[in-house]
Amino acid sequence: MKVQVQISIYPLKTSSLSEPIGQFCRILKDRGLKVQTRTMDSFVIGQSDAVFESVREAFEQIAEKYDVVMDFKISNACPKEAKKKVKKEQI
Repeated sequence: MKVQVQISIYPLKTSSLSEPIGQFCRILKDRGLKVQTRTMDSFVIGQSDAVFESVREAFEQIAEKYDVVMDFKISNACPKEAKKKVKKEQI
């Protein structure tokens, strides 16, 4: 199932916020996910199994080096592709 995730990463007790956030996003991109980074969050689109596994891996990798808080919201209704599929099925 295709999903869209809104993720915010908050590194704690570090002078550089960009390094852990950049590392997190690179891991997701390297796993083939579409990542759109914004000022306070990122949107990730992909197949649900790939998204869950990649987010888990990315979180674990940055959590080894930093104290971090992650806010994670997921939807199967937000991606345009998913909306089109639902409309077709309802007809």
